[in-house]
Amino acid sequence: MPVVKPEQLISLQRNAQNIRNICILAHVDHGKTSLTDALLATNGIISPKLAGKIRYLDARPDEQLRGITMESSAISLYFSMLRRPAPEAAPEMKEYLINLIDSPGHIDFSSEVSTASRLCDGAVVLVDAVEGVCSQTVTVLRQTWIERMKPLLVINKIDRLITELKMSPSEAYTHLSKLLEQVNAVVGSFYQGERMEEDLKWREKMEEKLAAAANDPVKHSSAVTTGAAAQDAEGVVTNSAHGEFEERDDADLYFAPERNNVIFSSAIDGWAFTVKQFAAIYERKLGIKRAILEKVLWGDYYLDPKTKRVLGQKHLKGRNLKPMFVQLVLETIWAVYEASVDGDRGKGDPAMVEKITKSLSITLPPHVLRSKDPRSILTALFSAWLPLSTALLVTTIEHLPSPPVAQADRLPAMIEESPGAEHVDPAVKQAMVEFRTEKTEPAVAYVSKMVAIPQSELPENRRRAGGLSAEEAREMARKKRAEIARAQQLSSGDVGGMTRALATVSLGEGEEEEEPEASHEEEEDPEHLIGFARLYSGSLSVGDEVYVLAPKFSPADPHAHPEPQKVTITALYLLMGRSLEPLRTVPAGVVFGIAGLEGHILKSGTLCSQLEGSVNLAGLNMGSQPIVRVALEPANPMDLGKMIDGLRLLVQSDPCAEYEVLENGEHVILTAGELHLERCLKDLRERFAKCDIQAGEPIVPYRETIVSAPEMAPPREKDLPRGTVAGVTSSKQISIRLRVRPLPAAVTNFLSKNASSIKQFYSQNKAEERRGRQKGDSQPVEEGGEEIEAAGGDETSIISLDDFQKSLKKAFEEIKADREVWASAIDNIAAFGPRRVGSNLLIDASSNGIFKRFLRHAQQSEQSPNGTESPAPSATDSLTARDFADKIGYAFQLATAQGPLCNEPIQGVAVFIEDVSIAIPAEEESTAREKLGRLTGEVIRTVRDSIHQGFLDWSPRLLLAMYSCEIQASTEVLGRVYGVITRRRGRILSEALKEGTPFFTILSVLPVAESFGFSDEIRKRTSGAASPQLIFAGFEMLDIDPFWIPFTEEELEDLGELADKENVAKRYMDRVRSRKGLFIQGKKLVVDAEKQKTLKR
Repeated sequence: MPVVKPEQLISLQRNAQNIRNICILAHVDHGKTSLTDALLATNGIISPKLAGKIRYLDARPDEQLRGITMESSAISLYFSMLRRPAPEAAPEMKEYLINLIDSPGHIDFSSEVSTASRLCDGAVVLVDAVEGVCSQTVTVLRQTWIERMKPLLVINKIDRLITELKMSPSEAYTHLSKLLEQVNAVVGSFYQGERMEEDLKWREKMEEKLAAAANDPVKHSSAVTTGAAAQDAEGVVTNSAHGEFEERDDADLYFAPERNNVIFSSAIDGWAFTVKQFAAIYERKLGIKRAILEKVLWGDYYLDPKTKRVLGQKHLKGRNLKPMFVQLVLETIWAVYEASVDGDRGKGDPAMVEKITKSLSITLPPHVLRSKDPRSILTALFSAWLPLSTALLVTTIEHLPSPPVAQADRLPAMIEESPGAEHVDPAVKQAMVEFRTEKTEPAVAYVSKMVAIPQSELPENRRRAGGLSAEEAREMARKKRAEIARAQQLSSGDVGGMTRALATVSLGEGEEEEEPEASHEEEEDPEHLIGFARLYSGSLSVGDEVYVLAPKFSPADPHAHPEPQKVTITALYLLMGRSLEPLRTVPAGVVFGIAGLEGHILKSGTLCSQLEGSVNLAGLNMGSQPIVRVALEPANPMDLGKMIDGLRLLVQSDPCAEYEVLENGEHVILTAGELHLERCLKDLRERFAKCDIQAGEPIVPYRETIVSAPEMAPPREKDLPRGTVAGVTSSKQISIRLRVRPLPAAVTNFLSKNASSIKQFYSQNKAEERRGRQKGDSQPVEEGGEEIEAAGGDETSIISLDDFQKSLKKAFEEIKADREVWASAIDNIAAFGPRRVGSNLLIDASSNGIFKRFLRHAQQSEQSPNGTESPAPSATDSLTARDFADKIGYAFQLATAQGPLCNEPIQGVAVFIEDVSIAIPAEEESTAREKLGRLTGEVIRTVRDSIHQGFLDWSPRLLLAMYSCEIQASTEVLGRVYGVITRRRGRILSEALKEGTPFFTILSVLPVAESFGFSDEIRKRTSGAASPQLIFAGFEMLDIDPFWIPFTEEELEDLGELADKENVAKRYMDRVRSRKGLFIQGKKLVVDAEKQKTLKR
């Protein structure tokens, strides 16, 4: 294949109509990288013989070793084809630039899929013809739906239906039809969910209009005459005449071969086709127009062998005919396989191969026909007849949109969903949507991730290809002549020449002495961070200055801390997989690399040429949350600084990895799973820290909660309700009475899912307080820590304050027991915890209203829960309960962040503050405010301990982090898979046989604490026949009291006094307490107290 030079690719970047930005998405091992290899062979980057074997874009050694992709890689490809500008015009040569991104399929690296999808306009979704729709297939289809990318379906590995499952063409057609239905069912579920949400909004809107019209007869009459709006602010389509909900046509969303958005392929054998290709092949043979053939080649259409007419199913009249797709397409492909690799003893049938090549007008080289490897004949025949690259690239160009078309369709909704969308400058929005590329237009680029590149691999440090310069060649020739002359003089025994030669040698030795230092510098080879970016408008050149907007930036307050910084672009790169090519300027619509952002962007961000009215595209990107934590330490304590610097560099270059330092000084790395952890440790040791690092046992997160169990110990305070604690400070001056209660499950789930909304409300409240606070006022006590997002929080599902209150009120109304307790709870919420966004409530149940309302509007900012004005803490010498409101709130955050069981976060608990009384002696009242600092510590400690005491008054429970596990296994290894899952305390949810295959799909849940080494054990037990996919599925309650001991007669009779049955919850709790250095109740320090024996006695 001809080699395409980078200059040719760079020249194509100016013609945006001929650019396609696509990413390849699929489940792990469904053939993404093998498919990419076939496309790279068209540009001469690799040999066509090595396509599917070399895995060119898997540049990491561990990727090659494991055979899976771990990092998304981008490469630019050139493709040319003849196209007719008009039906009757002569074909013209068109050149296209394909910016291709290959993404991982393993669940641990799903964050890489998120970063790749935002940069692209279209997606090529691969599905294994045998395995069908898997867990990651649903994930990537959902990603294309969320990002509004146009998808293209590739059903890959069809050769497995022939060689492994031994299906006939008719059976394969039935199997492929069902597979296509499964994929379309997934897409249909996304559409149905969106339409149901729109229908709900429409109903609420209409109810509000009807209610308003009923109250105002004039408006009612005008509403009847004018009707409802065609489209309201939420984008809900209604009928303008009658206000009826209009259904959208969803026909264009689904995959159908007749629409040219489905490709059938075998990447390993290098072939692919579409229905459109075979329509062109059979147009002349059958005498049927191509447009008609494209519609009838797939589906229940049959070809009458006598009349050569196409028949529908109802016109068969009992005849047993095969569908046209089977007769004209699949049987031909099956015949090629039978002739080349099946045949007698797997050696093929040369006579049949010759017959097929003649009928297809294909000529195979003689050395291929003489080859003893039957697969070489197969691949040569298919590469000449149905080359994979042609089918895929032609369909990509015809079906997937160019950047101008895609941006006009995708960006309006993306901008509306961005933070502070109403404050975006119309000029910026217009430049992005209308794809304006002039230098004078605002430049907006999205940086999806930072990639670490060794310094030696940067273009400016890499040796040029194409030979040496004239000066370098002359210098090398001079040195070569000097070496030859020296050798000749030494051999002739010339003394003068010997002296000169020795002088030359000594000079050379001096140069060699400097080489070790140079080589030592090369061994260092520092890493540089390059941004992985897409430009949406304007153009960027080296030396331009742009603002870097962090993911939390909002155009409503552009100068808020941290204020965006202006950086200078130091270099621009064309991404070519394993290498980079330098660029001087980049136009809109191109995926490129950018240097100069190191230290300014952590993981992702937005670049904009102006600050006021800019748009934040990074605020929408949400990767998978890391769940596995591991403590790290260097083997040599002197390398601690290297390890910390390496961790910071790793966090910047990995979209999902996080790094934190615990209170006890441990350096902890957070990763998405076991395989992701292994990759991070390898990068840390070999690239970023370059020192030996030891990893501890994985730290698994837990949650603590309480329930009302039938058999609980009696309350500690007999005179008070369960969970009520009356706490008194050590100075006996402040008394606090509070009550701890378990939150209903519906309320807890709602709060967990809407953590991002709570976080936004808190930010709005703090912003109002900052605006209302005058200069010179004392700063309030912070409630500790940065906000975090609880599990299940989703940035894209932020709801308004009114909707939040309505939904929360509805969740409270579902409670059947103790309704009077929760009736006014929503109006008295003072804080959420832990870290201000968790699923625990601090509720003000005091008579005089100590706290401010958390769920309040701007006009209600100074109203107390009972409706009266809530003044600021008094400036007099006497102390009131309101002076301690922020201290109690801080103690609530501390108590919920570290529960009493094993210092893990609490979930699903409500704390009612019933009374705060202050009893300061009269002689000390004048100095009470001066002693506020001492009282602050006492109050925080007392409230925290009281909440923990109230917590333990109920029946405590541990919530385990759980993985959802999907395994595909054959019947032979099914029992072994069940054995491994059961042994690790897993639970089988479902088991289903995939129709037409011998494989079962097993769905189960597995505790994260028991998952380490699970994948390896499954592969060993099944001899590699099964491989699990683990997806974090939230927290699940372990319904065992960790403090339970047998006390009834039946339990003592069954289990004995020592409880022979192990308390699993206590084992988990003790394991965490042991790791954190906490006291473990009942642990024996000395098991066998015998005299110690030594070697001498």
